[in-house]
Amino acid sequence: MNSPRRDFAFSSLIAIGICLALAVGVHSQVKTETSSAAGTSTTQVQVERGEVVWAQGNDLLVKMDDGSLRHITNVPDSTRVLVDGKELSVHDLKPGMKLQRTITTTTTPKTVTTVKTVTGTVWHVTPPNFVILRLEDGTNERFSIPKGQKFMVNGQETDAFGLKQGMKISATKVVEEPETVVEHQRQLTGSMPPPPPPPPADQPILIVMMARATPPPAPSEPAQELPKTGSLLPLIGLSGALTLAAGLGLRAVRLTR
Repeated sequence: MNSPRRDFAFSSLIAIGICLALAVGVHSQVKTETSSAAGTSTTQVQVERGEVVWAQGNDLLVKMDDGSLRHITNVPDSTRVLVDGKELSVHDLKPGMKLQRTITTTTTPKTVTTVKTVTGTVWHVTPPNFVILRLEDGTNERFSIPKGQKFMVNGQETDAFGLKQGMKISATKVVEEPETVVEHQRQLTGSMPPPPPPPPADQPILIVMMARATPPPAPSEPAQELPKTGSLLPLIGLSGALTLAAGLGLRAVRLTR
């Protein structure tokens, strides 16, 4: 003999199975199709430039072009900077490096159209609020009637007030919702700092020796020649007179003795 608790559990399982079967049946009668149409996209480009002032671990201090300092913390290790064709990580950044971040924002308007189709037989209707339909699997389902909803009955269109019990109807609900899709694309590039200037070399002492020009020697004057009219006769005459005077002197001395 089965206990009441076991019978209750068995009945609960059967009830759950029936509910799942009904749910599958209901969803099989409601068809939903969704489509989207994209409009014209607009693109906006934003460029930020700066110079690395300090870098340690995953933290950076960047001086922006406007002179402001921006402290960037916890930069992911996966971040890559394209420098001279090479991809560098945050740990490869050094003070003095120039960074440029380009953010491209693309905005695309879209219209999402949802089409829901329900078919069944009218079981009960309370216009204009709701209708109960008997679906093809034999289950009943209540549906709210949207404002302005139209129904197709034998190829003719009618509203909720034209529905009668036993009518086989097909209702289609079209909903259009605008949607904006925004996409951001970021690119980080940089350039290496300029190489440091070479240390100053020992400057040799440059001695400039200026050659002093020596003026050319003055041309020597030619020895003056005696005029051709001069001769040695006066000199000879003077010597003879002196000799004569000396002889007379000596004679006078002898006479006095």
